[in-house]
Amino acid sequence: MSAPARSAIVILGDGTPILSAERSGTSIGIVVRGTLYIFDAGPGVLRRIQEARERLGLGIQRQGPVFVTHLHSDHTLGVPELLYYPDAPSLMLFGPPGIEAFLTRLQEAWTEDRHIRSSSGMPSDQRLAERVTAAKAQEVKAGVVYADSNLTVKAFPVPHGTWQHAFGYRIEAPDRVIVISGDTRPSEAVVEACGGCDVLFHAVYNAENSLPAADSLYFGRFHTNTRELADLATRARPGVLILYHQIFMGKRPAELVRQVSARFRGPVISARDLDVY
Repeated sequence: MSAPARSAIVILGDGTPILSAERSGTSIGIVVRGTLYIFDAGPGVLRRIQEARERLGLGIQRQGPVFVTHLHSDHTLGVPELLYYPDAPSLMLFGPPGIEAFLTRLQEAWTEDRHIRSSSGMPSDQRLAERVTAAKAQEVKAGVVYADSNLTVKAFPVPHGTWQHAFGYRIEAPDRVIVISGDTRPSEAVVEACGGCDVLFHAVYNAENSLPAADSLYFGRFHTNTRELADLATRARPGVLILYHQIFMGKRPAELVRQVSARFRGPVISARDLDVY
C-alpha cells in the first residue's frame, strides 16, 4: 500500500486588527496533493499565497475552498482578493450564516467593473468577470461541512462575545488531525474537537497586562488569554499547540510561549507568517 498523502500547513497571516508590517491578516492554509485550502482570509492573504508558492516549495497547484470562522473584518478583508485571483477556479466560500449575503454584496460592489471587463474584448478580462460572477457561498452549521479525497472539514460553534455565529474547524487530513479555534473565549467545544488532535491552532492574548476595566471585560468575553489557553490545552491534549492571531499587548512572542508553557507541559509554538508545519 502507498503511504498516505502528507499535508503541509502554512501561516498565510498571523495578524490581528492591530496593523503590523510583519504579520498579514489572519489566515491559515493547508496543502494536500497540490490543493490549497484556506481558513479565514484576512487582509494581504493573496500576496502571502503568492509568496508561499514562489518561495516555500509546497507544490501549490490550485486553490480549494475558503472556510471562514466568523465575519469580523480582520478575518474577511482578504476575500475580495481571492474573489479576483485570476490563477484559480471560481471561489467557493464556506462560513457562518450571513456569508451568502456577504458574498452577494461583494459581487454587487464590482458590478461596473465586471461589466467593463466583460465588454473589453480581452479574454483575460472576460474570464475574470466570469470568475467573480460564478463565486458561491454556503452557510455552515455544526458537523461535516466539506469532504473530498484530500480531507474532511467539520465545523463546531464557539463563543465569541456578542457574535451570534462563530465557528472553529476540525480538519481531518490523510496524515493528521488539525483543529483551528477561530476567535473564541475558552470553550469546551475546542477541547472536544481536539481530543488529542495532532495540531491545535488557538487564538490568544497576553494575560500579563494592565487593561482598563472596559477593555478587560471585552477581551474576557471575546478572547482567550495565555493562562486560560494553557488550562484548555491541558484538557485538549494536542500533539503541538500553535499560538496564532496573537494579541501581544507589548510582549514579544517568546513571552506568550512562556506564559502558556508555565501551565501546559506540551510543545508550544508562536506562529509567524509563512511558517510551515
